[in-house]
Amino acid sequence: MDILKAFISWSGGKESSLACCRAMTKGVQVVCLVNMLSEDGIYSRSHGIGSELMRLQAEAIGIPIIQRKTTWESYEKEFKNTILQLKKEDIKAGVFGDIDLQEHRDWVERVCRETGIKAILPLWNEAREKLLKEFIDLGFKAIVCSTNSEFLGKEWLGRQIDDDFIKDLKNLGNIDICGEKGEYHTFVYDGPIFKKAVKFRIVDRVIKDGKWFLKIERE
Repeated sequence: MDILKAFISWSGGKESSLACCRAMTKGVQVVCLVNMLSEDGIYSRSHGIGSELMRLQAEAIGIPIIQRKTTWESYEKEFKNTILQLKKEDIKAGVFGDIDLQEHRDWVERVCRETGIKAILPLWNEAREKLLKEFIDLGFKAIVCSTNSEFLGKEWLGRQIDDDFIKDLKNLGNIDICGEKGEYHTFVYDGPIFKKAVKFRIVDRVIKDGKWFLKIERE
């Protein structure tokens, strides 16, 4: 049987990590991480994680990472160009960590269709709390790396994703516990897809455009 070779759309957070793990479990060969950066190349465009930290993640996982600088306006064009380059290496699918935002799925499926690859969404339409508990039970380790200050304050930065985190979020009542509306983002530093843990240290907490960010550096 031919092994399906795929890239994963990589944010550095919990959903892309769990989607990657599930895809691997189903026999998909994830051959690279695709990560879109800010136009200056300093941060991941989706989660605000430093580009060097993303490279450390890839090294710890043991899968190469492809990083592309882009604006939001050029994002789709750059993403498609990256896929077309990967197709030359016999990569025939892309793995995505979307849960249930239909406009995200529509975009993913259209981009994959237009570039001639298969879209795989391992987490689609599953219950939020079930996914978080699976993430924790599998042994993934992650911290909150950014928050939308309208929903979560500075004190949430650096929180471990664990059972207490789920309980505290549920007690707030007005938060999507997976952060699907952008309430928070995560940085994953260890787990079943990792060959070793990422060594890092927290150096600062900063606010920009109404969002709190954790400044993380290589230890």
